[in-house]
Amino acid sequence: MWIVPGVAALVVVWGVLAFNRLVRLRMQARAAWSQIDVQLCRRHDLIPNLVESVKGYMAHERATLDAVVAARTRAQSAGDDVATRGAAESALGGALSRLMMLIENYPQLKASETVLALQEELASTENRIAFARQHFNDCVMTYNTAIGSIPDMLLAGAAGFQPQTMYEAEGAVRGPVGVKL
Repeated sequence: MWIVPGVAALVVVWGVLAFNRLVRLRMQARAAWSQIDVQLCRRHDLIPNLVESVKGYMAHERATLDAVVAARTRAQSAGDDVATRGAAESALGGALSRLMMLIENYPQLKASETVLALQEELASTENRIAFARQHFNDCVMTYNTAIGSIPDMLLAGAAGFQPQTMYEAEGAVRGPVGVKL
């Protein structure tokens, strides 16, 4: 007589605990994405200063400077879709990498304190982006594993929990942009 209500109570308790765990994991992934966004915005803010600092010396490298500015604009307007944003940010990273290689060919730029400070700040930001991306991917992996594992998958499907996409660097850039100081 007490067995059926006891089992029902255990199922309800399990459902509440599992649902709350899935919500917590989803929110951790969203918070981790926000940290990536903060670092990407920081990088976006540094780029105009760097371009302005080097453009006087690199007048005949206008195509590279324009490519960096255009890639920044595309990255800023990419939205919150992880795959789209990842592709746009990878393109920006590639353009920045090409710019950094060109800066190495200009002794005046390599000696400029402003350019050196911006390069150092950009390198630091790239490292922060890499760490934030790793943290996000760890959170997404934990969340996706939870919603795909029995018995949580039974609740996850019914409650509308959807798998999330990991943030992957595409193209030539994998990890922080190499910057020589």
